[in-house]
Amino acid sequence: MKRKLLLVFALIWMPAVVCAQAIKPEQVKNEMKRVADWQIENFKENYSGRKKPHHIADWTNGALYVGMEKWAAIAGDEKYYEWLKGIGEEQQWNLHFRKYHADDHTIGQLYCQLFRKYGDKEMLKSTQKQLDFIIYHPSQSKLNWKTPFHQDRWNWCDALFMSPPVFAQMYKITGKQVYLDFMVSEYKATTDFLFDRKECLYYRDERFENQLDHGTKIFWSRGNGWVFAGLVNILNELDPKQKEYKYFLKIYKKMAKKLLKIQSEKGHWAMSLLGDEFYPTPETSGTSFFTYGLAWGINNEILDRDSYEPAVQKAWTALTGYITSEGMLGYVQPIGAAPGQAWEDKTEVYGTGAFLCAGSELLKLYAK
Repeated sequence: MKRKLLLVFALIWMPAVVCAQAIKPEQVKNEMKRVADWQIENFKENYSGRKKPHHIADWTNGALYVGMEKWAAIAGDEKYYEWLKGIGEEQQWNLHFRKYHADDHTIGQLYCQLFRKYGDKEMLKSTQKQLDFIIYHPSQSKLNWKTPFHQDRWNWCDALFMSPPVFAQMYKITGKQVYLDFMVSEYKATTDFLFDRKECLYYRDERFENQLDHGTKIFWSRGNGWVFAGLVNILNELDPKQKEYKYFLKIYKKMAKKLLKIQSEKGHWAMSLLGDEFYPTPETSGTSFFTYGLAWGINNEILDRDSYEPAVQKAWTALTGYITSEGMLGYVQPIGAAPGQAWEDKTEVYGTGAFLCAGSELLKLYAK
């Protein structure tokens, strides 16, 4: 009888053990390569219903480049760096056209990373000049949504991925404190304005603070994904002993704890983070960024592996299940500002970027 019970328990636990061993580094790398190659091949194609390709310096592509550069660093094939360098050369190493708007700073993250690889100062000259102008001519706009020139400051949560990491990178590259001081000051202003301290999540912007959706507060998945990934990209540029690092780490830990609690049973995070029952459709861009951030926390011994690895594993398994046989990542919500819809046959470049970010940390996690 005792032997029979032991056999029953062994059979019950076997799926969990198999699952724990299922993710292997070579599998992660294969999925990343499939998705990266498909995206490059279809870089200017329409898979989300838009009428024309995004500008190469648009924020959508800027987010793609963040992930693609991480893939290039581990792919073992210089063609990915050559492709990224070609983007910078075509754009003449300029940011996009709006001087203050965070979205148009996103591509600066690519320029900083390419400078670190190639050491060519021309890659940074224009970006540094623009950041200097912003610092010494700061926007006087309020953060309220309908005030004039309101998006000249970071008054929507997506912005915290787009612009602050560029300032953090420039601080690390140049050693000039002014970049860090400006970034921290503006980041704190945005957080004080949009962070719900009870839920430990960010409202997309002021308009959502007093709204309810099916009786729940509205916290947009991708918007919070932008924030969570942006925190990682900022923390990577700072010394853990710095007071600024501790500020960002505190927000990161609060968000991580909340994300662990609200992950869906299927592994993704709902488009409205507190409304899983009302938004059952998967959404892969937000989920990818959450996976990236949580895996990073484990890899840097900030998050307890036993507590958080199952969530990362479940999320990655879900994400790879939404990749088509051709290599397209499906269920990426189209451009928006709130919970909505996603489809298995639609994607967006920023979803690919987020997925590649996640994969870069999964490789580290399962190489240990």
